[in-house]
Amino acid sequence: MRLLSIIPAFALVLTVGMGNARADEKGAFGLGLILGEPTGISAKLYLSDTTAVDAAIGGAVVGKGVQGHADYLWHPWVLTNEKSFVMPAYIGLGGRVLQHDRGDEDDDLHIGLRIVGGLSFDFREIPLDVFIEAALIGEFASADGDHGGFGPGLNVGIGGRYYF
Repeated sequence: MRLLSIIPAFALVLTVGMGNARADEKGAFGLGLILGEPTGISAKLYLSDTTAVDAAIGGAVVGKGVQGHADYLWHPWVLTNEKSFVMPAYIGLGGRVLQHDRGDEDDDLHIGLRIVGGLSFDFREIPLDVFIEAALIGEFASADGDHGGFGPGLNVGIGGRYYF
């Protein structure tokens, strides 16, 4: 359980002191909610106008457990650039830890690599963004009977963050 809290904290520690790298007036650090896989708290820190680190921790509804992940994101395309909002697409690479709870059976730990892509609806006049993302996961599970080894996974989430 401690390992799950280390991933988002580690991502934030790596980027502390970077300052507000965004050109607009809203802050570089956003905190909010994500719904989906996982459902919980989401954070994002912009390192520049085109790069960021995001992290989330929460309940894995499908995976039945607690999940934490952190990703390095790159925003290479802006799909819409309006006066009131901008809509960048992003891709990234990161990691995931899932403490799987199967009820009466033994629990196991999944550790994997995430390849993520998504869209962000970033308001210009209020410090808020709304996002949707999907991540393909390749993960190793601890060997508990027939449940160990390597396997694929999928995360899909929608959420929003307020920027400070």
